Order: sequence, then structure tokens, then C-alpha cells
Amino acid sequence: MTTGRNLDQDLGVEQRPSDSPYVERLYRAGGTTMPARMRSVANSNWELVIWRHQGVTSVAVRGPETTPAVVDVPPGDGETFGIIFRHGAYLRPLPVTNLVDTAVRSPHVTDRSFVLQGDDWQLPTYDNADVFVDRLVRAGMLVRDPLVTDVLRGDTTTLVTPRSVQRRVVAATGLTQSTVRQIERARQAAILLAHGGTATDVVQQIGYHDQPHLAHSLIRFLGCTATQLQRPQPGEVLSLLYKTDAEIRP
Repeated sequence: MTTGRNLDQDLGVEQRPSDSPYVERLYRAGGTTMPARMRSVANSNWELVIWRHQGVTSVAVRGPETTPAVVDVPPGDGETFGIIFRHGAYLRPLPVTNLVDTAVRSPHVTDRSFVLQGDDWQLPTYDNADVFVDRLVRAGMLVRDPLVTDVLRGDTTTLVTPRSVQRRVVAATGLTQSTVRQIERARQAAILLAHGGTATDVVQQIGYHDQPHLAHSLIRFLGCTATQLQRPQPGEVLSLLYKTDAEIRP
């Protein structure tokens, strides 16, 4: 397999994992390297997003996204910072089931603080995000269901009934186990294809039945074909891709 291009460089993105059991990934992007268009692909995690454009700061809690979309990126020197939360972590006052394919914006934001569920919080940064998350946990706003995290990683040793497992997965992620795994498999396929893998490689490596099954998944969750991933349109890039611990095989 060839190395392929660096997707993070395409996006002008810096990203890193977190030591917090509540956080999947941290990222920030911005500057003049941003493309004209971004293909926002399906994502099974929810996130807190902070963005600045033309001197205005905005904050939103954005839920899992089950469909792709192409969005225009406003010109200028804007910047975005996001905390992507791990499967099983959720805000107690904002059930993830109500956030799927939508976002809730903070009603009041300044350069230093924002309002979340009626309380003022200092704006987190890329460097102090884990401290901010710890404060949410201590305040009882951010909670975690470890069973959901373990089940989605493929742990089958739980003594909880399958019906209870499914209920808890939906409550914590807003999605079924099947949907989470389908989205994560499509995203992993995109990473492999964009870095030089062939459709045949992907089918064999991550458990698609055949190439038509792969093609259907890519269109459904990424809105593009394998060829488009390997040879993207000028001025358009995919939104942030990263590999989670979620089990992707059927």
C-alpha cells in the first residue's frame, strides 16, 4: 500500500488523542490553508465545537451525524477547535438521542466564556481541554457508561441482556450498535482508500461482503465513491477522519 497524502495537512488540522476516558480526540484547524469546500462525512461521536470567524466566537454541542453533506468554508482567517467525546460519554442535561443530526448552540458566548445549560463556563482551548472536561465531570454534567464503551469495542463478556445493552448504547450514543459500526467501518474505509489502498484491499481488511457492499456504504455515509476518495476534487476535502476503538466487523 502506498503512503498517499496527509489528510490533516489538506485540512490544516492539528489533532491528538486525550488521556481522558471521556474524550476520543481533540482537534483544531484554521488559517489560510482551509479549502473552499468540505465534505462533512457521517460521524458516530458527538462533540463540543468552538469556532471564530470575523471576530465572532460561537460554541455548539453537535450530535452524531448519520449522513454526509458538502459545506462551503467561509473565506478568511477563521479557526475551529473541537472536543470529540468517546462512545459512552454524554452530557446529562442534553441526551444524545436528541442531538442526532443536529446541534445546539450556546445562547451567549464571549471571547472568554460561554453558557451551557444555564451556567457560565470558561472557554476551553486545545491545550487545556482535559482540564475543562474534568470540570464537567466534577460538576456532574458529563457522565459515562463504561459498558457502552466496552461493548462497542467488541467486548462480549458482559452479563447484561442484549436488549439492555442495546438500550444503553442508544441512550449513550443516540445510535444503535449496528449504525455505529457501519459508520466507523465506512470512515476506516475512507482512510485506507485515501492513503492508497484499493477497493479490493478494503473489502478484505475490514469485512465488507464485496465491492458493491463497500460502494453502497461509501455513498451512504461519505457521499462519494472509492475513486473520488483516491482522486478528490480540487478545493474539496473530507472532514476530520480518525480511527476509533469501535469494532467494525459485522
